[in-house]
Amino acid sequence: MTPIAEFLGANDPENFLIAFWILYAIINILSIVVFNLGFARKLPLLKNVIVYGAMFFGNMFITFLAYTLPIIESLFIAAVILAVYKLQLRRHKQHEPEESPENQ
Repeated sequence: MTPIAEFLGANDPENFLIAFWILYAIINILSIVVFNLGFARKLPLLKNVIVYGAMFFGNMFITFLAYTLPIIESLFIAAVILAVYKLQLRRHKQHEPEESPENQ
């Protein structure tokens, strides 16, 4: 059992369903953050609905794995790494001098 699942009381059969839905919500939020930071492109509305629907459906199975594997911890680390990368990329693009035809 992962520390987050234990903290939510997943060991107790009475709390299993509540812990499942909390883990599912956390996994969905972190999946959306990681997807938007690393992989998302501008899509039409219907394609966005399909992508997020598939993500929410797949996250149901990932939630069962999150009881014994560090899924939430891994998604959190991925979100932090991608956020740092995006900030560094934005900072680099702002400080990069624009190349003009005179400089070439």
